[in-house]
Amino acid sequence: MLEKVLIANRGEIALRVVRACKELGIKTVAVHSTADRELMHLSLADESVCIGPAPSPQSYLNIPAIISAAEVTGATAIHPGYGFLAENADFAEQVEQSGFAFVGPTADVIRLMGDKVSAKNAMKQAGVPTVPGSDGALPDDEAECLRIGREVGYPVIIKAAGGGGGRGMRVVEDEAELIKSIKLTQTEAGAAFGNSMVYMEKFLGNPRHVEVQVLSDGQGNAVHLYDRDCSLQRRHQKVIEEAPAPQIDEKAREEVLARCVKACIDIGYRGAGTFEFLYEDGRFYFIEMNTRVQVEHPVTEMITGVDIVKEMLSIAAGNPLSIKQEDIKITGHAIECRINAEDPKTFMPSPGLVKHYHAPGGNGVRVDSHLYSGYKVPPNYDSLIAKLITWGKTRDEAMARMRNALDELIVDGIKTNADLHRMLTRDQAFGQGGVNIHYLEKKLGLRH
Repeated sequence: MLEKVLIANRGEIALRVVRACKELGIKTVAVHSTADRELMHLSLADESVCIGPAPSPQSYLNIPAIISAAEVTGATAIHPGYGFLAENADFAEQVEQSGFAFVGPTADVIRLMGDKVSAKNAMKQAGVPTVPGSDGALPDDEAECLRIGREVGYPVIIKAAGGGGGRGMRVVEDEAELIKSIKLTQTEAGAAFGNSMVYMEKFLGNPRHVEVQVLSDGQGNAVHLYDRDCSLQRRHQKVIEEAPAPQIDEKAREEVLARCVKACIDIGYRGAGTFEFLYEDGRFYFIEMNTRVQVEHPVTEMITGVDIVKEMLSIAAGNPLSIKQEDIKITGHAIECRINAEDPKTFMPSPGLVKHYHAPGGNGVRVDSHLYSGYKVPPNYDSLIAKLITWGKTRDEAMARMRNALDELIVDGIKTNADLHRMLTRDQAFGQGGVNIHYLEKKLGLRH
């Protein structure tokens, strides 16, 4: 097993990795910015190192500072968590060139799957179903772009090849708008991602967002941990996730799970990863792969009993997968609510002092959070402050436990979106399962 792991992240995911390392007897190094001196995991890690001032580019995105911290503390591996540098191929490459194990895929695989065009082509070769669209980046030839648009059929969506997080996308309803939209998206993509390449896909009207969790050791062994539904979203940001995805055609599910496992072996994938799909009318369409641990990984852990972070650490140490597909069974249902420090109506961030914090408890309740009474939420980073996860023998039981957990949750001193979750877990359509990705925005009046 790895001797000492540096955790290149903050907040609840950093605490999650510390806990996994402690269970495995691995020493830990916590890095932090000057704004994060009071984070909970710093006191639980074996060592902590300040890597720079509050702005992310000078601390959590500062590759030389992170590698220097690993060198001075004698770390043998670096876990990137999610966000920040987790899917940065240059970071993964520099980590391994500096003699450390990277807890994640190789740089080449991160590059392959980080570019949406090359990722889609790799998935096609592996037999994973993809959204109809252009074969690669759109050409400069306007006539050819118009031909592709007619072949795919309107409406279409223009996407930045290097995009993510809901940015670099534009829906085109008819041919008259196509060329103008392509040029606008290319300009935006170049400014935002340093890559102006765009591609075209069929725009699906009312899809769900369903994703497949995988683990692969890079040694020819891979497993899926079934699927999750993450359709409750606001501006492409997930709000509630659940596992397994309800109301999915079983034949389509079995086929896509098997294809995802095959794809992992085909591309030499190493670590934990997630294949993201749009699901409509009983069919799956691949959109992207996240080459890291996901925010919503706990719901999968709750229904399978597999500790995804511990498995990632073991794989990074060079061990083969400790589990086989036949060992993995679904038990019950799990739901996760993302609790953010933000106004529940305007969604504006709400940093500040947490005067009193009380975490819910009870049977089937899990809380992943770095909060404590007296903690000051800084204004510099993502607003996620806690994840409430509930498990039940059935979806209805998991939902009832989530309602109870939300009612028990107390975060005084700052605003949170807990009231939004209280409303959603009592919503009739969500309660029945299977709402599409536009449902929440329509409910909130953000979309007609």
